[in-house]
Amino acid sequence: MASITGILKDSNYKLTQFKQSQIDDLESRIVVNQDKNGKNVYKVRCLIRNKEINLTPEEIVRQLYLLVLTQDYGYPKERIELEYAVSFGIEKKRADIVILENGRTGNVPYIIVELKKPKLREGKEQLKSYCNASGS
Repeated sequence: MASITGILKDSNYKLTQFKQSQIDDLESRIVVNQDKNGKNVYKVRCLIRNKEINLTPEEIVRQLYLLVLTQDYGYPKERIELEYAVSFGIEKKRADIVILENGRTGNVPYIIVELKKPKLREGKEQLKSYCNASGS
């Protein structure tokens, strides 16, 4: 079984905001394949997209946040979208995680989660712009 700690070893990511049970849950679902050069490639079945995806450090954090949103806060998977297109006039940008409003027709964002690499500062302004553009 692959270790999340091993995958994150060369990054600045810390997982202190997540429960050990959530880390264990994600870790238990990791599949290790090898690329054509014999290098390990870590994959996991995405909770929302329901397909196998490459498990990068950023994706580990996203998958853990999905566990928090579904397990701790009780948001149904049907209300969650990943890489949600936010329109800025003719330009579109992608928000990492969006929870859609409950009971409204159409895809109306209720909560937007934007994930950034550790020590990156522009995330707050980016998130504010997504919220302003989408009305969430």
